[in-house]
Amino acid sequence: MHEFSYRDGVLCCEGVALTDLAAEHGTPLYVYSAKTIRDHYRRLDEALSGLDHRVCFAMKANSNLAVLNLLAREGAGFDIVSGGELFRVLQSGGRADSCTFAGVGKTREEIEYALKEGVYSFNVESEPELEFINEVAGALGKKAPVALRVNPDVDAQTHKYISTGKSHNKFGIGIDRILGVYAQAAKLPHLQIRGIQTHIGSQILETTPFVEALGKLAPIVEELKKSYGIEFFSIGGGVGIVYHGTLESGAPDWWLRANGDGGKRIGFDDYARAVVPLLKPLGLKILLEPGRSLVGNAGALLASVLYVKKTPAKNFVITDAGMNDLIRPALYEGHHEIVPLQEPPAGAPHGPVDVVGPVCESGDFFAQDRELPEVQAGEKIALLSAGAYGFVMASNYNSRRLPAEILVDGGHSEVVRARQSWDDLVAGERVPGK
Repeated sequence: MHEFSYRDGVLCCEGVALTDLAAEHGTPLYVYSAKTIRDHYRRLDEALSGLDHRVCFAMKANSNLAVLNLLAREGAGFDIVSGGELFRVLQSGGRADSCTFAGVGKTREEIEYALKEGVYSFNVESEPELEFINEVAGALGKKAPVALRVNPDVDAQTHKYISTGKSHNKFGIGIDRILGVYAQAAKLPHLQIRGIQTHIGSQILETTPFVEALGKLAPIVEELKKSYGIEFFSIGGGVGIVYHGTLESGAPDWWLRANGDGGKRIGFDDYARAVVPLLKPLGLKILLEPGRSLVGNAGALLASVLYVKKTPAKNFVITDAGMNDLIRPALYEGHHEIVPLQEPPAGAPHGPVDVVGPVCESGDFFAQDRELPEVQAGEKIALLSAGAYGFVMASNYNSRRLPAEILVDGGHSEVVRARQSWDDLVAGERVPGK
């Protein structure tokens, strides 16, 4: 699942002790495992080996240049949602012609940039966007490659904020109207119909929603292939990861009480067994757009315990990391396993605590009433499964500096983003008249 484990009583990422990284670089600190990312990419790629396919990493999950470069060298394409993400792909060594450009609100500047760089396809989300891309392409004397995103009205059975495939979501064109919109697209002179795309949501933990969506879409895909000669069918991403689960075999009792046995989960082989039989008869190139499933369990956020506050109602572990560094618990009530960097001895005292940050918000928490071993001020902890939607959603709220990021590869570690300085915090700002 990942390369974070205790060795000789110290939590390590691959061959590097996290205590050493925290001491050298300070906290809060993001740490990523290169081996985990490579392994996850290769496992998914191999599971789909029976299909003509391309894995396009959904880089909104983690857009660090080192992570993108690692995946580009593995052969990945990229699913982008902004001009800035395309710029990052190019800066990392990736190629525009391996990028699909999604998102409901593409601007003229972004569309022009993507066309000039030769993006593989725009995933179009609405009729007005279709007409606008045609207009922009015409002004540049180009033809824009497009795929329409179809909303199959399937319940992904995930958190409402990351469900995208129901009729009331803002994404895509309704399945009942999609053939008519393709007919409209075919009449626009500056478009090239290249494929069809769908994505029903994120953090999906069973295969049923994928199978339902593909079953509804297969006849439409076949019709589009016959009528317009489409090249590809992009089935999106959405395979979930384990957030609740044991760190390693033989986990201590406090760990099992805090995190459970992982609950529902889906592996790449399970996913492939469910979708490949539905996709292979279509005879098209299949694009996938995974994000979290490649990088989620490859990252951890390290933090220092500042204070332990005990009240009659609750005990609080107050850390130097906050919701501005990792917003998932506050935004989604997302679960992250929390462990000390120094392994507690057998029989160490433990109990329920709230793990919170220094941000001036009651929503600034990482865990509430979580069963954890006792820690003291000055100790270091890790929030696991923080490789997706962690740093990319970080902010300078409360004028807090963004943390550094480290990539570990075997026994080697390297800073792949420096911690912001105080000057970085106000870069670009000015006081009028000065």
